[in-house]
Amino acid sequence: MQVGDKLPEADLIKLGSDGPEAVSVSSLTAGRKVILFAVPGAYTPTCDSAHVPSFMRTQDAFAAKGVDEIVCVSVNDPFVMKAWGESTGAAAAGITMLGDPGSAFTKAMGMDFDAPPAGLHGRSKRYALYAEDGVVKVLHAEENPGVCEVSGGEAMLDAI
Repeated sequence: MQVGDKLPEADLIKLGSDGPEAVSVSSLTAGRKVILFAVPGAYTPTCDSAHVPSFMRTQDAFAAKGVDEIVCVSVNDPFVMKAWGESTGAAAAGITMLGDPGSAFTKAMGMDFDAPPAGLHGRSKRYALYAEDGVVKVLHAEENPGVCEVSGGEAMLDAI
């Protein structure tokens, strides 16, 4: 995946009032400006203490730039993503928390990796992107999944 590419079609999952609901990437991004950031795992240290909070801090500034929605994606089930969104305050802040439990989107993005020593298998690399109408305009991927520097909210805000 690189700047100028169309985001791959896949269904992400959210926990709705009637249980798990599919959210297609195309319906999420069609005709909209979206920030999508992906993390290796809900509740993991850097994701929980740095990555999610960086987008909570910058959400109003993104809205001022015309961003319609900020979405967090992780290779976790929708129950975990809902609980994580509640525990971090991300859901209350308006960040959409979506699971990619089968890793279909993550693999289509070319962002999957394994880190057996940490117990992470089939997870997503840490990255953030800005897309307009489903086309990637800015893509910041971390070299190391344990850091949140180029993929944080402030770095993305500076880039758009």
